[in-house]
Amino acid sequence: MGQRGNLFPEDWSAEAIRPLITGLDAKFDASFAGDFLVVRTDWKASKRRILRIDLRDPAPEKWSEIVPEGQDSIEDSAVIGGKLFVTYLHNVTSRIGIYSLGGKPLGVVEIPGLGSADIWGRSDQKDGILYFSSYTTPYSIFRYDTATGVKTLWYRDNVPFKSDDYETEQVWYPSKDGTKIPMFLIHRKGMKPDANTPTILFGYGGFDVSLTPFFDPQAAWWIEHGGLYAVANLRGGGEFGEEWHRTGMLDKKQNVFDDFIAGAEWLITQKYTSPEKLAIWGGSNGGLLVGAALTQRPELYRAVICWHPDLDMVRYYRYTKNNNPPALLEYGNAADPEQFKYLYAYSPYERVRPGTKYPAVLFESGDADTRVPPEQARKMTARLQAATTSGLPILLLYDAKAGHAGGEPFTKIVDDATYELAFIAWQLGLKL
Repeated sequence: MGQRGNLFPEDWSAEAIRPLITGLDAKFDASFAGDFLVVRTDWKASKRRILRIDLRDPAPEKWSEIVPEGQDSIEDSAVIGGKLFVTYLHNVTSRIGIYSLGGKPLGVVEIPGLGSADIWGRSDQKDGILYFSSYTTPYSIFRYDTATGVKTLWYRDNVPFKSDDYETEQVWYPSKDGTKIPMFLIHRKGMKPDANTPTILFGYGGFDVSLTPFFDPQAAWWIEHGGLYAVANLRGGGEFGEEWHRTGMLDKKQNVFDDFIAGAEWLITQKYTSPEKLAIWGGSNGGLLVGAALTQRPELYRAVICWHPDLDMVRYYRYTKNNNPPALLEYGNAADPEQFKYLYAYSPYERVRPGTKYPAVLFESGDADTRVPPEQARKMTARLQAATTSGLPILLLYDAKAGHAGGEPFTKIVDDATYELAFIAWQLGLKL
């Protein structure tokens, strides 16, 4: 990399390493480009920008901005073949811009459609690797020539799914406070949903995670059998930058639940489905989401899948020795009297009320989950079973060996997916 050998001593001991960026409350992701670093950061830019740092003179006052913050959030960046490729999220779908290393716009990467895309490579090689996926397009990898813009399909998941038979539309609906929330609707082409349409509403809304379109075999199976699959892009995620994330965390977490509930209400009022035909689905932080939704508005749904969830927000921090630091930063800590107030106010476990007609629920967890304490799903199952008067099943699918990050053999993954889809199809009366 040019003069890199002259920039750093041969002795790579701890004493020889000098941090370039310190004392700034922001995220920095860097790529080498010869004697420079190209840095993606949310420092003074909630939707992120791109900086250039000269390694021969890296003082902060010498940093230069090459791609400023814009209306679309910057998700990733890479230096390939002497060019800078910047992946944006435009209304929750990917767009890849091309720039010179000085920041001059050079065009865009043409991608197959509305979906999730990114590109990787090395600064000293002209070929990059472009990936693409959408709700109707299986995961695909292309070889991308940065000099000509020509892309050549190298690999695509071999899935027996007729992509051309299905379509994705994006709608926007108002949340409780008026904030406009985007939602993807995926279904068979020509389908006209009505109050009898079996529908799954999926969400996450947390930890700066962006729910961009990607191919999900379970969603594909659902729409193949005539169902509607909806994905709401809630606050708390990263779809519109750090501000979007922060308006759905800590004392503002109720915004996320309001966004999700408003999505369910919109689907019902717009006659896409009805409460008897609507299921909600979420895992991990999304498990907290559907747990809050089912306890705050149980009449809106017929069925719920709640996977490896946080549910007892008053005690969750006490269940593991490491207290899951990312969760404490995202949710708060009930040991703090001020944070206790809002955690208690929405905590699903504390909001269960005896004598309530709750929807059918399938909880999932396992002994090896070291991220979200599994006792929360066990406790919530027992409490809902004792409280509900709907006559609908409250079930727990539990694995003594599996954890939050997987560790299951492929056959077990297939079995669990089958149980989940069979549960919802049973409850919503999906015709198979």
